[in-house]
Amino acid sequence: MMLLAELVAVSNKVGSTRARLEKIRLLAELLRKATPEEVAVAVAYLSGALPQRKIGLGYATVHRMAETPAASTASLALTEVDQQFTRMAAAKGPGSNTERQQLLGALFSRATADEQDFLSRLVVSNLRQGALEGIMADAIAQAANVPPSSVRRALMFSGDAPAVARAALAEGEAGLSGYRLQLFRPLQPMLAQPAADVEEAMEALHRAALEWKLDGARIQVHREGDQVRVFSREGNDVTAAVPEVVELVRGLPSRSLVLDGEAIALRPDGSPHPFQVTMRRFGRKLDIHQARGELPLSPFAFDVLHLDGADLVDQPYLERMRALDAVVPEAARVPRLLTESGEEAEAFYARSVQQGHEGLLAKGPESLYEAGRRGSSWLKLKPAHTLDLVVLAAEWGSGRRQGWLSNLHLGARDPAAGGFAMLGKTFKGMTDAMLEWQTKWLLAHELTRDAWTVHVKPELVVEIAFDSVQASPHYVSGMALRFARVKRYREDKRAEEADTVETVRKIFARTHGGKAEPS
Repeated sequence: MMLLAELVAVSNKVGSTRARLEKIRLLAELLRKATPEEVAVAVAYLSGALPQRKIGLGYATVHRMAETPAASTASLALTEVDQQFTRMAAAKGPGSNTERQQLLGALFSRATADEQDFLSRLVVSNLRQGALEGIMADAIAQAANVPPSSVRRALMFSGDAPAVARAALAEGEAGLSGYRLQLFRPLQPMLAQPAADVEEAMEALHRAALEWKLDGARIQVHREGDQVRVFSREGNDVTAAVPEVVELVRGLPSRSLVLDGEAIALRPDGSPHPFQVTMRRFGRKLDIHQARGELPLSPFAFDVLHLDGADLVDQPYLERMRALDAVVPEAARVPRLLTESGEEAEAFYARSVQQGHEGLLAKGPESLYEAGRRGSSWLKLKPAHTLDLVVLAAEWGSGRRQGWLSNLHLGARDPAAGGFAMLGKTFKGMTDAMLEWQTKWLLAHELTRDAWTVHVKPELVVEIAFDSVQASPHYVSGMALRFARVKRYREDKRAEEADTVETVRKIFARTHGGKAEPS
C-alpha cells in the first residue's frame, strides 16, 4: 500500500532539483513501487491533475480547509485519498456543497502539513514541481523498462498518461501496442516552441514551411462517411457548436479523415475578431442558428493526420501537405509558403500581422506530427507588446520555487481614479536570480499578507511582454493581459513613470475595435 506521504516526498524532491535525469529517476522509482491502481492515481497527481478533474470546490474553500490543524503522522493511503475525491465529485443536489466541504475537511484533518500543502495545490491546479509530460513519459518508460518512444506514441494517441502508465507497467510494450490512431478519439495537438524572430526561425530550420498563425479556436475534425465530430484543443466534443465545420468537412472528397486546424470568427473585411469573440461560439447554451447568423465561423485546416484509411502522423510535413491540398480547397486552408529566403519569410510574416493575425508558424519540411509535444521543428513567431507595470503583490511559489515569491500581481497607473488598475498575474520569464532578488525586495516592502500572498508598496516597476489585451470581468479595468511574462525589472523607473491604464485601453481598442468596459 502506497501512502500519500511517499508521493508527496517524491513530488517535493522533483520540485527541488533542476536535473532532468534525476527527476525521471525519482518518478520511476516511485512508480515501480505502485500497484496498477496506484500507478494511475500517482501519475495523475504528480502531473498536477485530479483524475476526477473537478470536485466542485473553489479556491476560498480549499484555502480555508488548509488551515485545519495538521496530523502529526502520515496515515493516508493514496487510493483512499482518490476515493475521497471521487465521493466529492459525485456529490449532487441540495446539500452537496456542504457534503463536499465535510469530505475535504475530513481528508485535511488526517493529512500532515506537507500533505495538506500538496493537496491544496493539487485541488486548485497550482502544483508546479517540474513533472511535465515529457519527463513523466520518460519516467513511465524507465519504470516499465520499455522504450520512451513507445510511451510517447501511446500518449500521442490516447492523451491519457495515467492509463498509459498502467498499461506500460502491467503489460509492457504489448500493453502500449494497443494504442493507435482511432477515428473519433482525439489526439493531443502538436504544439510549437517560440522563436525570437524570423531570422532565428530560418536559421534553425534553413528551409521552412511558413503558415499564418490564426488566433482562433484549435479544432481537430474526425470524419467517417457522413459522421463528423469536432473536438477542442482539450479533447472536448464541440460538434454541436460548429455546424460550419461539419458542413465543410462532410462535403470533402474523402471517406475517412482527421484534420487539424482552427475555427475563427472573421469580420466582413477578412480580418479576425479577437480570440474571446470567437470563443463566444463555444458557449454551452447557445441558440446555434442565431449565433451562426450573428457570428459566423470560418474553418481553416493546416494538417491532415489520417486520410481514407491511412494514418499520416509518421509522414513528413510535405507529404501531409500534399494530402491536405488534394482534399481541402485552398479557401479552407491556412495560407502557406515554402521558402529558404529570409526576405520572403519577413514579407509573409508582415502580411499575416497586417491582416490582424498573430504571426507565423515556421515548420520543418520533414517534420513528423508529434502530438502533445512542443516539437523543435515547429516554431511560432508573434510580435510582442511590452508595458512598464507596477508590482502590487506576489504569491508564494511551489515546487522548485518553494520559499520564493513568484506569481506577480500587475497594475497600470490609473491617474483618473488614483492608484493602480490590476491587469493580471504572471510567474513566467523569471530566472532563479530574478526570483531570489524579487523575493528579497518584495519582503522588504511588504504591507500585508495572507497564507498565499504578500501585498507590497506599489513602487517596483517591471517590464512585461504580452501577446494581447483581452476583456476581463475579473478586474475593475475590464481588461487583462494575455500570455504575460517578465522581461526585466526597471529599477531606473519610478512607479509614477509606469504605463497608464489608458495606454492599455488604446492597445485593446486597436485590436477589438472598441473600449473595454470597467467591471
